[in-house]
Amino acid sequence: MTLNLPIDAKANELLQRSPLALLVGMILDQQFPLERAFSAPYELSRRLGHEPTAEELADFDPEALTAIFATPPALHRFPKAMAARVQEACRIVVDTYGGEAETLWRTAADGKELFKRVSALPGFGKQKAQIFVALLGKRFGVRPEGWREAAGAYGPDDAYKSVADIVDAAALVKVREYKQQAKAAAKAAKSATG
Repeated sequence: MTLNLPIDAKANELLQRSPLALLVGMILDQQFPLERAFSAPYELSRRLGHEPTAEELADFDPEALTAIFATPPALHRFPKAMAARVQEACRIVVDTYGGEAETLWRTAADGKELFKRVSALPGFGKQKAQIFVALLGKRFGVRPEGWREAAGAYGPDDAYKSVADIVDAAALVKVREYKQQAKAAAKAAKSATG
C-alpha cells in the first residue's frame, strides 16, 4: 500500500510520512486540481521553513496564514477560506486528538466511528468523508471493521473513483475518466430538469 500521486517525489514522501500533511492535502482537494491540493502541504512546509505541527497551525495568526496561502502560486484558489478551514481542522486535532492527526483515524473503533470523526472536520461532507476513509483504508492500512462500508462506493478496490485509487498513471487515467463521466451525467441531469 502506497500513495503514488503525480506530484513531486518530496511532496509524495511527505504525504506518506506525515498524517497532518495528508489531512491538509485532503482538505484542499476541493474545487482545485488534486495535484496542486496534495502538493500544497509540501509547499506550505517549504514556505514556513519547516514542517508545521497541528498546534502551530491552530495557533497561527489567521491573517498571516492567509498571506502564506495566497502567495503566488496560491496553495488553493480560495486561499482565505482554505487557510481558515485548515486552521479549524488543526484546532480539532489539537483539542480532540492530542495534536496528532493520526489519532483521529487510528483510534476509531470501527468504520462508522471513523466516518463520523472525519465528517466532523470542516469541509468534509458525506462524499469527501467517504473518499478519505477509502484513502486511509486502501493506501495507509487504516482498516477498522466496516471501513469499506463506511467508504461507500469508494471502498471497493476496483472503484477508480477518487484519489484513494491512484497508484500509477493508468489508475489516474481511470479516475479522471470516471470524474469526467460523472460531471457529464450531472450536467445532463441538470439540463433535463432545468
